Amino acid sequence: MRSPDIVVISDVHLATYGCHAKELLRYLRSIQPTTLVINGDFIDMWNFRRRYFPTAHIQVIQRILEMAASGTRVYYLTGNHDDALRRFSGTHIGNIHLCDKLVLQVDRQRIWIFHGDVFDVFMRYSPLVARLGSVGYEWLIRINRFVNKWRERFGRPRMSFAGKIKMSVKEAVRFVHDFERTAVELAQRKGYQYVICGHVHIPQIRPFGDVCYLNAGDWVENLTALEYQFGRWKLYHYHEMDFGVKNPRLDVDHDSSSSSSPEGESELFDELAMRRNGTIKRKSS
Repeated sequence: MRSPDIVVISDVHLATYGCHAKELLRYLRSIQPTTLVINGDFIDMWNFRRRYFPTAHIQVIQRILEMAASGTRVYYLTGNHDDALRRFSGTHIGNIHLCDKLVLQVDRQRIWIFHGDVFDVFMRYSPLVARLGSVGYEWLIRINRFVNKWRERFGRPRMSFAGKIKMSVKEAVRFVHDFERTAVELAQRKGYQYVICGHVHIPQIRPFGDVCYLNAGDWVENLTALEYQFGRWKLYHYHEMDFGVKNPRLDVDHDSSSSSSPEGESELFDELAMRRNGTIKRKSS
C-alpha cells in the first residue's frame, strides 16, 4: 500500500450512473495518505435517486471512513452538486472536516484548494440552466459508458464524448481557459504558490508564472487524482493493469492437474521425446 503525503480527488458524482465507483474503490484501497482532500461533487445531490445507490458507491464511503479512522485527515470541500452541505461548513467529526475551501502549508508553499464553481456564470446567474445541463450531461455519460464497454470488448481504448465536445466547441475551450486564468490571478493576489480546483473535469498541472494551477479531474470521464509526495505533485491516471485484474477461469490448478496424471506419464513423454531426437534407438526384433 502506498502512502502519499496528500491525495486530491474531485467530481466523483456518487449516486449517478456515470460514476466509476469500483475503479475508485480499488484506488483508495491501494493508498493510505496523510491527507485526503475531496474537492467537491462527491455525492451528486442534483441527480440523486433512492433506487440507485449501488454497493460499490457505499463501499467508497466506507473506505474513506476507514482511512479517517486509521489516521488520515479527510477534508470534504463542497461543490455545486453537493451545495446543500454548505450550510454545515465548518463541521468537524473526528478526522473528517467539512469546509468550502482549504489552505495548506506544505514545504513552505501555500496551497489554495476549492471546487471552482464560483467561476461558473451559469451557476451564479442561471442555476436552472445549469441543472438542465447536468441532466443532459448525465445521459451523455450513460451512453458513453455503454459505447466504451463495446470498445473494450474489441480491445479498443475508452473514449470520452464529453471531453471531445469540450475540446472541440470553441466556447467550451474558452470557458476552461478563462476558468484557469481566473483561478491563477486570484491565487497571485492572495500570495499562493499553488491553486487546486475541480468542476471542469479536466485533469491538469500547468504553471502560470509563479503560480501553478492544478485540477484533479474526475471519476466519471478521466479517472484521475492528484498526489503529492517527495516534494512534487503528479497526476495519477487509473489503469486496470495496476491492480492485477484477471479472469479467474484462466487460473490453472497445478495440484489437481498433477494428481490426475497417470503414474509414469512424465517418463513416457520423456522417452518419446528422446526417440524423436534419436537419443534412444529402437530395439531390433
